[in-house]
Amino acid sequence: MGTVLDTTVFIELERAMRGLPATRAMAEVTQRLERQLGENEEVGIAAITASELLHGMHRATEAHRGRREAFVEAVLAAFPVLSFDLLVARILHARLWAGPTSAGAEVGAHDRLVAATAMTAGWRVATANVRHFNRVPGLDVVVVQMA
Repeated sequence: MGTVLDTTVFIELERAMRGLPATRAMAEVTQRLERQLGENEEVGIAAITASELLHGMHRATEAHRGRREAFVEAVLAAFPVLSFDLLVARILHARLWAGPTSAGAEVGAHDRLVAATAMTAGWRVATANVRHFNRVPGLDVVVVQMA
């Protein structure tokens, strides 16, 4: 099994590692993930997570942009990105989108993409905020605290 890391994990990490250089922060990230997910756990991020991190980098103030860019680039270099492709769209995303919406329990668009990507790969989602994913039937979710 593998684990797709949700954006909330990286938000917590960036806050916790604010004073560290990006390379040292990523070493700390690796240690914390190994403790919480296991040493041999394969981890990656969904393409939408990469986009969300890059979006946050572009929205950062000039005073914080350099630090945030270094952090985001370190994350993108360290974790493989799982693509949103036709298989993910066909098999899960459209079904997840139709299911909760028709039942009146909408799941956020980006969270659906993360969930569908993980489920298509047969992986679980690690998040710092379970309520984002608790409405996705069949999704294995694990809470990861990085702060």
